[in-house]
Amino acid sequence: MKAVIYTKYGALDVLQIIELEKPTIKDDEVLLKIHATTVTSGDVRQRRGSRKSLPLWPISKLVVGILKPKKTMLGFDLAGKIEAVGKTVTKFKVGDQVFGLSGGGTNVAYKSISEEGLLTLKPKNMTYEEATSIPFGASTALFFLRKANIRKGQKY
Repeated sequence: MKAVIYTKYGALDVLQIIELEKPTIKDDEVLLKIHATTVTSGDVRQRRGSRKSLPLWPISKLVVGILKPKKTMLGFDLAGKIEAVGKTVTKFKVGDQVFGLSGGGTNVAYKSISEEGLLTLKPKNMTYEEATSIPFGASTALFFLRKANIRKGQKY
């Protein structure tokens, strides 16, 4: 399968398309054929790896990697179709169209994800591209609503 990786920090030219084995799934996982993913501002900052691009320097550099990236795949949001399910999976079935968040590395053709992960059925009237934009947008909005201390019933 195809995957996009980066092994050093920098501009777009550090990205490489490589071939990897299709992931195998555990009993509690699903295999997702990814139809859409995102490139977020966080992905760009992480890929650049510079003092200007990473917040809370140098702490963030310890997390993502000092001299080179610790994790070589970017991407957190995804949308796609379930191709296989593990023996104990009950929430999803083969053919289900889903979207959600992964622990990272969604710039791939296939991804194995725990059934208990942040994954849900995609509305039928929504494209994969539309669905994959929801997690990042929703989590960003929630962050700012919490920061503003917005409460139920509050009026301007």
